[in-house]
Amino acid sequence: MPLNRQIHLVSRPAGQPGLENFNLVSSPTPALAEGEVLVRHHYLSLDPYMRGRMNDGKSYAQPQALHQTMIGGTVGEVMESRNSGFAAGDKVVGMGGWQEYGLVSVAMTGMLRKVDDSRVPLSAYLGAVGMPGVTAYYGLVHIIAPKSGDTLVVSAASGAVGSAFGALAKARGCRVVGVAGGADKCAYVVDALGFDACIDYKQHADAASLSAALHAVCPQGIEGYFENVGGMVMNAVLPLMNAFGRVAVCGMIAGYNGVPIPMAAPQLILMQRLRFQGFIVSEHPQVWPAALAELGGLVASGALRARETIAQGIESAPQAFLGLLSGRNFGKQLVKLI
Repeated sequence: MPLNRQIHLVSRPAGQPGLENFNLVSSPTPALAEGEVLVRHHYLSLDPYMRGRMNDGKSYAQPQALHQTMIGGTVGEVMESRNSGFAAGDKVVGMGGWQEYGLVSVAMTGMLRKVDDSRVPLSAYLGAVGMPGVTAYYGLVHIIAPKSGDTLVVSAASGAVGSAFGALAKARGCRVVGVAGGADKCAYVVDALGFDACIDYKQHADAASLSAALHAVCPQGIEGYFENVGGMVMNAVLPLMNAFGRVAVCGMIAGYNGVPIPMAAPQLILMQRLRFQGFIVSEHPQVWPAALAELGGLVASGALRARETIAQGIESAPQAFLGLLSGRNFGKQLVKLI
């Protein structure tokens, strides 16, 4: 059986994570038992939610166990199967973790999904046509629920979730404004993704300045806001929300390292009768088929041209993850494992 290299979490970070929190280990993959499937992972997904799992505290999911393989989405190929539902050569997506091979037990094969890479690149099933894309879909369709002509804003607009949100919103006739960090990211959001405008938050020292820039491109206010960041960006957007606006809260990356992210004017929720709703997309399996079908069509047609940053080799995963948390990636952060 092949040797499997894995990244384990060996200590919990206090504040900003570091390379010392991770360790690369190797072990042989065990022989398959009846009902099991061996998958060779081609790509590993790195996502901001992983930072929260590194903490040992109350959350919507159990903390990442120490000295165990880090959790993470993977896409790859079945190398060997003793399960009638899968055959060698099948392309599959699942939660294989930070490792080169995944042994999927009969109890977990329901979490392994076959995918078709003839029209959609395999890596896209971890981004635009995967969890990030479905996250954008749920927040847009089921929380913001826009009408054609509505003005929507999304933070982290150049990322995997933000780019999918823009394509889905434009397909519904909305005006879409992004917030991103850096002139190159903003240019990509407008020129490649088709947003109507994008504001570079790095050009603004405080929420008031950023809010003024947003007002210039949203003069009639904002009907819907998709929140990935929190902090200064959220405090810039809220004063521009129109009455009965909707805010879908997907992430708060500004506070993932334990930094407080206070809301500057919570009274706006009452004054503007805003609807705030946080959500975890894995809790809504009923929306995945429709979401994946629409997202796959957008990617196949070229309407969604999501960018990827790809690190090479399992040993690069910790450094790439730290870069993701500090915004050094451009688009979806992946690790190529073959």
